[in-house]
Amino acid sequence: MPAHDTGPVLPAVSLRELVGRSDLGLRQVGGPRRDVAISLVHTSEMDDPLPYLLGGELILSAGVRFPGPDGSDAAPHGGLRGAGDASDGASPHWDRYVARAVEGGAAALGFGLAPVHDETPRSLVEACDRYGLPLLEVPRGTRFASVERAVWQALTEARHRELRRVAEAQASLATAAARPDPVPAVLRQTARRLDAWAVLLDADGAELHAAGRRPPAAAREALVSLAAALGPRRTGPETGAGAGTGAGAAAGADAGVAPLSASGTAAGLQLAVYALPGPASGRARPALGVVSRRREPADGTIAGVAAVLLSLLTGPRHRAAGLPARSALVRLLLGGPPEDAAVLLHPGRWQVVRARRRGPHRPYDTGGGTATGTGTGTGTRTRSGTGTAAAPPGTPTPGPPAADALAADALGDALGTALVDRTRDGGVRALLPEEGTGAAVTELPGWTIGVSAPAGPADLAAANLQAERALRRAVADRRPLVRHRPQDAGLTALLPAEESAAAAAGLLAPLSGAPALLETLRTWLSLHGSWDRTAVALGVHRNTVRKRIARTGELLDADLGDADVRTELWLALRCLPAQPPPHPR
Repeated sequence: MPAHDTGPVLPAVSLRELVGRSDLGLRQVGGPRRDVAISLVHTSEMDDPLPYLLGGELILSAGVRFPGPDGSDAAPHGGLRGAGDASDGASPHWDRYVARAVEGGAAALGFGLAPVHDETPRSLVEACDRYGLPLLEVPRGTRFASVERAVWQALTEARHRELRRVAEAQASLATAAARPDPVPAVLRQTARRLDAWAVLLDADGAELHAAGRRPPAAAREALVSLAAALGPRRTGPETGAGAGTGAGAAAGADAGVAPLSASGTAAGLQLAVYALPGPASGRARPALGVVSRRREPADGTIAGVAAVLLSLLTGPRHRAAGLPARSALVRLLLGGPPEDAAVLLHPGRWQVVRARRRGPHRPYDTGGGTATGTGTGTGTRTRSGTGTAAAPPGTPTPGPPAADALAADALGDALGTALVDRTRDGGVRALLPEEGTGAAVTELPGWTIGVSAPAGPADLAAANLQAERALRRAVADRRPLVRHRPQDAGLTALLPAEESAAAAAGLLAPLSGAPALLETLRTWLSLHGSWDRTAVALGVHRNTVRKRIARTGELLDADLGDADVRTELWLALRCLPAQPPPHPR
């Protein structure tokens, strides 16, 4: 399907308006008598106007290059050439000139009388009739500059009218968005301001709300096909899709990237769709569709404002402030179980996402040196030149930048959820519906992410722990995203749950009062005994990891250098019931 932009149409002046101005004295002498829109004016005496045209121009020419009866390229100096000079040799010239002007998209041709010609050549009139180009005769007393000034004045006035129209539409749309029924109200105002049918389509093309006179089925089907082109990414070179004629993709449709808008025609009507701003979900975006009889210059701007408002009114943050979210909060505050509150927000399973921002520096300093701290504390150090000095007590360990409220909100928008919380360690945790029912979690620039396995409301605490450990592994491996992979088919699934949990609790009982040691042991074993990677994952100095592991070995009275011992401890950790993080996050 041919592509074209759905951006703002340029203001235009009516050809009939120009001809009607008595001060110019223009007269149409050739071409169709229909009204056309002029968006530019261009004076040129070139033999071939095509390379200099953008489309929609009124070309002004005095015919200086018109060949004379003797075959010369111009009229004699100071002389006038009359209509009788339009010899047979001139006809091919004008025919070629008009054909090239029409090919370049010219709207009309203005031919000036004097100082070269005292009448409009008959061959020019015939060529304009043949190619359908309106031909205006500019009288001897009217300068081309006067015509240009009149066109630009009319275009400026048209632009001012469009700006006033946009301002009025913005005010009415903002008022509609504040009504108790904001989405239908915004669509009603959109339909009224555009004199069109306005519809909100979901990601599958289903009609959610609509306003205005309903168009024929063919136009509605073509609109849905256009909306299907507004996905997050595309694989083919085509930028448009769907039924209708002359439809195409719009702004931003680079190769492999879906457009943000698309337009076309069907059933004699103008179609346009605008993707609602927001995170891409791996499929087509929700969209605002508009079907109208004609398209005015400001229509795209007004529809764009409506699309932004609809995105805010239907986005996850707005939904999170709705009645279900408020009801869930009331249930929790009044002592209800979390699973009763969670089902109000989403009836299915959830995923927990834990994230940390990535800074331009190394996430953590894990180089050599002497660390301060105890066996269960965190050690820090500072460098000065080539020497190493112990940092004062209480100096924070270098780490990634903390996520402020704006960054946390931005992450929630990218994930497609408003259920976002900043953690005490400067990270972010979020709740979102299970992949397949909502937006898929993908790598995000500037963030390191851990994702839990899908879990029901009663298992969200365990899912939170899964996401945190996945995040630690992502930080340790310097990977942008790690997902927790359930090991239901592992050896631990073959062990009786109660007996194995009791045995694990007995084996690890010496660590029951030291959650930091227990989590350090788990992380260290999962990372194959790497001091540096464990330090990075936990956000501590590697010497702190060494001290903690040494202390763990002492409390367990076990040789952690023995592979059999490490294997037994790893199985015990796997058999333990899900525990909360060692420190509130």
